[in-house]
Amino acid sequence: MSGKDMIGIAETGSGKTLSFLLPAIIHINAQPQLHYGDGPICLVLSPTRELAVQILEECNKFCQSSGLRTTCLYGGVSKRAQIQDLKQGREIVIATPGRLIDLIDMGVTNLKRVTYLCLDEADRMLDMGFEDQMRTICGQIRPDRQTLLWSATWPKSIQKLARDLCKEDPVHINIGSMELAANKRIKQHVEVLDHYDQLQQKDDMTRNIIGQYTEKGKVIIFTATKKCADELARKLYSERIDAYAIHGDKKQEERDWVLQRFKGGNGTVLVATDVAARGLDVKDIKCVINYDMPTNIEDYVHRIGRTGRAGNTGEAYAFFTQDDARMAKELINILKDAGQEVPLELERMGPGSYNDRKKGKGKRGGFNNFGGYNNGGGFNGGFNGGYRRY
Repeated sequence: MSGKDMIGIAETGSGKTLSFLLPAIIHINAQPQLHYGDGPICLVLSPTRELAVQILEECNKFCQSSGLRTTCLYGGVSKRAQIQDLKQGREIVIATPGRLIDLIDMGVTNLKRVTYLCLDEADRMLDMGFEDQMRTICGQIRPDRQTLLWSATWPKSIQKLARDLCKEDPVHINIGSMELAANKRIKQHVEVLDHYDQLQQKDDMTRNIIGQYTEKGKVIIFTATKKCADELARKLYSERIDAYAIHGDKKQEERDWVLQRFKGGNGTVLVATDVAARGLDVKDIKCVINYDMPTNIEDYVHRIGRTGRAGNTGEAYAFFTQDDARMAKELINILKDAGQEVPLELERMGPGSYNDRKKGKGKRGGFNNFGGYNNGGGFNGGFNGGYRRY
C-alpha cells in the first residue's frame, strides 16, 4: 500500500490472491476515472485459465462495493465477449499472456493507464515458456507503475525476472523458508513400486485411497499425460466412481463444467495434468494422488499443495518408480524438511545408493522385501497386505 514494488514469496494456499487484490482496489479508487478508450488501471497476469477465473471470482467479491468493473481474458473461447468488456472499460483485467497480446495487437485495448501490475505465479509462467510474452507486455506499461511479483518459489530465473521488471530495491516479503518446502500440515506417503506390473499396482492403490477419502471430501489425481488422465477418469467412472478429467486439450466450456462439478459435489474425483497444479483453490480436498510423478520437485510441491490449504490438514500420496530415481534426493529433502517419514526403499534410491547400483556395487531390495506378491497375499490385500504403507 506504500506504492513500492514488491516481491512476495509464500507457500501455496497462504492467501496471496487477496493480499494483492485489496491494495489494488484502494489504488484504483485513488486514480482518475476511466474515459472511453482507456485500458485497465490494474493488470493481473496469470499462467492458466483456471487460475485467472479463480482470481476473477475473488475480485468480484470485493469490487462491487467500490463499483469497480472486472474482466478475465484467456484463450480457448470466443474473443467477442472479452472485446465488448474492454470497449466498455474495465478497471481490473486478469489475463493470460497470450490472449492479452492478441487483443492488444487487434487494437482492442492498451496498457497506457496501467499503474498497478501484478504477476501471479510468476515461476509457473516461466516454466510454461511465457517469459518473452511477459517481457513484451511489461514493455508496453508505463515505467512509473507499481509492480508486484508473486511466487511460491524463489529460483534464479525468478530473481533475474524481478531485477529486470521491478524498480531498484523492491520490498521482499518471504513467508517461511527461502528454500522450496512442502506444507507441514500435509501428511505425505511415498509408495515405491517395483518394475513388475506398475500400472496394475497404481490402479489398485488408487482405488484403495479413493475408497478411504471420498466419504470425507474430494480427491485430485495428477497424471503425466492428457491421454492417461482421460483413460484413468473413464476407468474410474466405469466403476461408479464420480471421476472427471481436465487438461489443456479440452474445450474451455468442458473445463469449466468439470471444475463446477468438482467444486460442487462431495466425494468427487478430479483427474488432471499439471494444468490444475497451480493456484486451484477448492474446498474439502482431502487427498492428492501423484499417479505419475512430475518432471521436477517444484511441481510436486505445488501439486500436493492443493490440499491442506488455509490452515487445514490434508494427505498426499506419490507413486514412485525407478524411472523417477533422479528426483529421489530432492524428494527425500522435501520429506525430511516437512518432518515426514522417508521410506527405506526411497532412501536406497537416493544419492550414492542409486549410482552404486548403476555401477553394480549394490542391489535394490526389491518389491518382495516389503510386502509384494509373495509376502502380502497379492494386490487384493491393498495397503494392509500387498503394500507397506508409509
